Amino acid sequence: MRTARNIAIIAALAFVVAFVPGGGQGATAIVTAISLCFLAVIALAAFQIYRSQRLTIMSLADRQRGLLAGATGLVVLMIAGADEMLETGLGAVVWIACLAGAIVAVWRLWVETQTY
Repeated sequence: MRTARNIAIIAALAFVVAFVPGGGQGATAIVTAISLCFLAVIALAAFQIYRSQRLTIMSLADRQRGLLAGATGLVVLMIAGADEMLETGLGAVVWIACLAGAIVAVWRLWVETQTY
């Protein structure tokens, strides 16, 4: 019975989006609001991690801290520009390469800080 109720709810929402005037725009607005909330939660989580690891981050050398900031900034730019960059094949390759570069930079930073 619960499954039938869930299917009915989804069908009702699909009906509203498909047949009510402006339903598609309303759905777009809702998806945009949910996406913004998701990004805000990610930003809050990143801020909490920064606050809990502030001493560790501040004890890094200037070059290491710059590498961490650069990699973090690159990831933020990749998230912000994902829609535009992923529309073309070359943009998708550049997007993946930049993201991989940021991951490698953080990995190298971690390896560097774990060696004595």
